[in-house]
Amino acid sequence: MSRVVVITTGGTIATSTGADRVARPTQTGDDLTAGLRTDVDVEVVDLMAVDSSQLMPSDWDRMSAAVASAALAGADGVVITHGTDTMEETALWLELTYGGDMPVVLTGAMRSADAEDADGPANLHDAVTLAGNVHAKGIGVVVTLAGTIWQPLGLTKTGAGFVGVDVAPRARQRASLRELSASRAPRVDVVATYAGGDAVAVDACVAAGAEGIVLESLGSGNAGAAVIDGVRRACAAGVAVVISTRVPGARVTVGYGPGRLLVEAGAVVASTLPPPQSRVLLMAALAAGEPVGDVFARWGDVPDIRPASVR
Repeated sequence: MSRVVVITTGGTIATSTGADRVARPTQTGDDLTAGLRTDVDVEVVDLMAVDSSQLMPSDWDRMSAAVASAALAGADGVVITHGTDTMEETALWLELTYGGDMPVVLTGAMRSADAEDADGPANLHDAVTLAGNVHAKGIGVVVTLAGTIWQPLGLTKTGAGFVGVDVAPRARQRASLRELSASRAPRVDVVATYAGGDAVAVDACVAAGAEGIVLESLGSGNAGAAVIDGVRRACAAGVAVVISTRVPGARVTVGYGPGRLLVEAGAVVASTLPPPQSRVLLMAALAAGEPVGDVFARWGDVPDIRPASVR
């Protein structure tokens, strides 16, 4: 019988709704796994119980350490229950920094544990089953939701669920840099662009010590003249700037004048990777001392992004 360690961190999958009609994480790992019916031996580690909006990069290190401990103890697989707000960021950091063969599966829920149509139990069942499957060895870090297995790179939460790149049945090249500490990674900020925007936010991020900035650009990689000037100053000061886009599903092509000026100023293109994950990839690249342009040329273009299937 396979042994799977379920590491809980909170999120909607563990929430119940109080008298004030606010959902908060209240379910322990034992609560979540109480009705689980699988052929897998399950062990629970209650690591934290928070809304994923409250997670910090240092918490990614805590999860990494818990995964490493499970592997050292001989676990066949790990499941991490996690809120969906920042699951795409945690999953990508773990994917970039985990090199083991033991499968690590993240899952969560879109509806609270006390909802009549709660989706958490089915998602957790799928995750534990996958993590305990002998054929999942070497799959790396994946996310399973709504009966689908996703690779972390390119995963994005939408109003209707998630979009991303599925894993099965195709093999994939795992995006791995090296073992890194998220809490010691350089500061990287995301700056939004909009009509009439200036460079106040860009300059403020540089002044705050950011070593990297992800520009959430307009359209296919554009920004106003003042923002472009701010990017020039940032790049000249040695700050790495990556161009993503605020448009869901769009591709950054810098095929217009403003986008071309951003590249000429020294910015790097993240073709299809959304801003939150572009930030994580930039953090990892800077922490590893890897050339930012090379890293984003390899991992910044994620093909075949599609919505999750609905049960």
